Amino acid sequence: MGEYSLSQALQQFLKQSRLKGNIQALQIEAVWEELMGKTIAKYTDNIQIINQTLFITTSVAPLKNELMFQKDKIIQRVNEALGERVIKDVVIR
Repeated sequence: MGEYSLSQALQQFLKQSRLKGNIQALQIEAVWEELMGKTIAKYTDNIQIINQTLFITTSVAPLKNELMFQKDKIIQRVNEALGERVIKDVVIR
């Protein structure tokens, strides 16, 4: 049996765990203002990842419309921030 560092063990656990999406969503929330700007961050109610889909919740109709037009940019920026291709689609609610 091989030896693993704590970091390697945690990464392996997260790859196989359902917690991975929640942790990645928290990572995105932490840098959301940097990625999208103060105004969008201020009016974003919730961010969630389910099966490689990023769900963004906002109650501001004009923001929903703006985010719909920026889906490709959002996917690119979020994947760059996470350092891997995690997000394949974005759903605005």
